[in-house]
Amino acid sequence: MARDYYEVLGISRDASEADVKRAYRKLAMEYHPDRNSGAKHAEERFKEVTEAYEVLRDPQKRAQYDRFGTVGPRGGGFAGFHPDLAEALSIFMRDFGNMGGFDAFFGGGERSRRTRRRGPDVRMSFEVSLAEVVTGAKRTVKLRTLQACATCGGTGAKPGATSEVCRTCGGVGEVRRATQSFLGQLVAVTTCPSCSGEGTVIRSLCEECRGDGRVRREKTVDVEIPAGVSSNNYLTLRGEGQAGPRGGPAGDLIVVLEVAEDPRFERHGDDLVYDLPVSFSQAALGGDHEVPLPVGSVTVRVPAGTQSGAILTQRGKGLPSLDSGRVGDLHVRVRVWTPAKLSRELEELFARLKDIEGDPPATERSGGRGFWDKMKEALGG
Repeated sequence: MARDYYEVLGISRDASEADVKRAYRKLAMEYHPDRNSGAKHAEERFKEVTEAYEVLRDPQKRAQYDRFGTVGPRGGGFAGFHPDLAEALSIFMRDFGNMGGFDAFFGGGERSRRTRRRGPDVRMSFEVSLAEVVTGAKRTVKLRTLQACATCGGTGAKPGATSEVCRTCGGVGEVRRATQSFLGQLVAVTTCPSCSGEGTVIRSLCEECRGDGRVRREKTVDVEIPAGVSSNNYLTLRGEGQAGPRGGPAGDLIVVLEVAEDPRFERHGDDLVYDLPVSFSQAALGGDHEVPLPVGSVTVRVPAGTQSGAILTQRGKGLPSLDSGRVGDLHVRVRVWTPAKLSRELEELFARLKDIEGDPPATERSGGRGFWDKMKEALGG
């Protein structure tokens, strides 16, 4: 799976739009090529944070990314945009003024307010069959995770006790130190050492959870897998991860999907390829053949005189698309079967056939067109 865009920006999955912009401008300034003498590692990091920002700043792209781990067609990453340095710098300059200019970057901005720490995400993998890609699936899983303590309600304080505002940070959860540089005033923000960013200090701790606000328990989660998924797609179940400390929001359950190979088919996106073996007589005379699908089967008519390698396309018999909802095609590739051993009767029949059938056309003797040429024709290319 591609690197998580939230990890790239160092933010939680429930980060607000302002949090996304704040994280981007901090990292963009840190890795800006002009501040790193054109160092290659800084340039690559600058492009990476810009790519993550362009996805997470857009509500529609972010919603799809949160749901499936992709905002492009098929696959596990952002297929539509990988900026080069010029594009990344253009985006930086485009949004630089909207973020308040140098004052916002180097001091004078709004003092951030304390937020409760979010719980960790839980990651797990599911293998799904090709049949489940067609129909979708539902799985029920049992997780043993940290959940809010029932005794203290997740506060970490002994029942009846109250917490106090941290005197070091005044309840903000962070401390700031300003310094001057040639670029202006730089403000370093660090987590408050007295309250570990909570903003409050508990004097009397809950005996059940020892002040953490969480205890480990088992729970059951239903996972709905939509039709049309591919390997490395993933699902995000909001709030089904581990609870945050002292009443903080829960993380997410992230389910990575792997599609098991079905030896009967080749998968090409939403299309499937199936090899249909037929005898010489069946290819010459034609006839109906039952061809399997991931779910069920379909009757395919092989025309008389069909050549080995011919492609017979069955429209709408492939896999559903996760992005568009359309259904792909099934391409039946005819393979003329040659018997390895002949009975005396068959040998006599083939000897008689050899005398009367003549030589094959020149195109067949030279090998004819390749499989992908025929596939291209079958797909209308």
